[in-house]
Amino acid sequence: MQKLIRITTIPLSLEKLLEGQLTYMSQYYEVTAVAAEKERLNKYGQKNKVNTFWVEMTRAITPIKDLKAVWKLYKFFKEEKPEIVHTHTPKAGIVGMLAAKLAGVPLRLHTVAGLPLMETTGTKRKILDQVEKLTYRLATKVFPNSRGLKQIILKEGFAEENKLKVLGKGSSNGIDTKYFDPYSFKEDQKKNKRQSLGIPREDFVFIFIGRLVSEKGINELVDAFKKLHKKNQNISLLLVGPFEKELDPLKQDTFNSIKTHEKIITTGYQEDVRPYFAIANALAFPSYREGFPNVVMQAGAMILPAIVSDINGCNEIIVEGINGVIIPVKDTSALFSAMELFVENRNYTNRLSSNAREEICKYYERKEFWQILLKEYKNLEKEYIKS
Repeated sequence: MQKLIRITTIPLSLEKLLEGQLTYMSQYYEVTAVAAEKERLNKYGQKNKVNTFWVEMTRAITPIKDLKAVWKLYKFFKEEKPEIVHTHTPKAGIVGMLAAKLAGVPLRLHTVAGLPLMETTGTKRKILDQVEKLTYRLATKVFPNSRGLKQIILKEGFAEENKLKVLGKGSSNGIDTKYFDPYSFKEDQKKNKRQSLGIPREDFVFIFIGRLVSEKGINELVDAFKKLHKKNQNISLLLVGPFEKELDPLKQDTFNSIKTHEKIITTGYQEDVRPYFAIANALAFPSYREGFPNVVMQAGAMILPAIVSDINGCNEIIVEGINGVIIPVKDTSALFSAMELFVENRNYTNRLSSNAREEICKYYERKEFWQILLKEYKNLEKEYIKS
């Protein structure tokens, strides 16, 4: 059986961004998952019935650690002789592609699910630009996970068009619409969940799911919500996800508001986000940058209309006036207006809601995406691997 090695910086990306995908591929390849955090990676391997290989990697710029990771992976690839190495996330991309190229791996694939460097400036930005270019140069093929992301890569001059391909309609993994099924939650379950979180039954609930950091638009979201709450007390903001105080912390004012506002509820990181979607009325997702956000697809499958920023991925999943509203990036007043529209005009919101699931089922079903990726592997093998 041919060997496929999939690499992400941390196991969380394997668990969430690629959920189920490696297990599916193990029917066709001998699959090894590579990431940092040894214990969590081992658990992932056992649960998903794939091999694992631990390499220390960090999301920060750490040249010495990164070179050690390249060397460790290079030796591993020389030993294993995989046909395909497929990387995700920026750090795993540069480390994995460099090691794979040096080891002579015939098929080197990299998925781009976002460009964190777009929010950086100065010397750091110049370094990250060069790293990105090198990653793409080392890869045989690069998969931007949205059409908008492909255009940004071309505009920034990171790669030539013939090296890039968007799989299907976009995404890195599609979505399991049977799992994200709003009809599997009964009314009494939803009522109890709201009660346990202290959310009044009559409240219109805006939900955000993701890391509670500045680049996700949380500062703007909290400001817009506070302003709207002064006009309408029957609303709540449900924030599902962890704070990250090191890499991209929130403004202190925002953090204080989250902790003290009676109608802003936080849950921390949650393994299963469906019960939270089930009690919400709309997704508010004013992120500054994304690849192809799973959260927006998940919300749609759970019949939630969405307010999203006009950024790649978001503006491909959401069609203005069909399943949501698109607002300019970092625009608190536009976010406020969209949130107010959702609360004040329930007929409009209900209409968006009624279209939401259908749009997702039509274009982003997970198993179809897996088949598209498998077909791509097989086609590339014919092109690049000598039989």
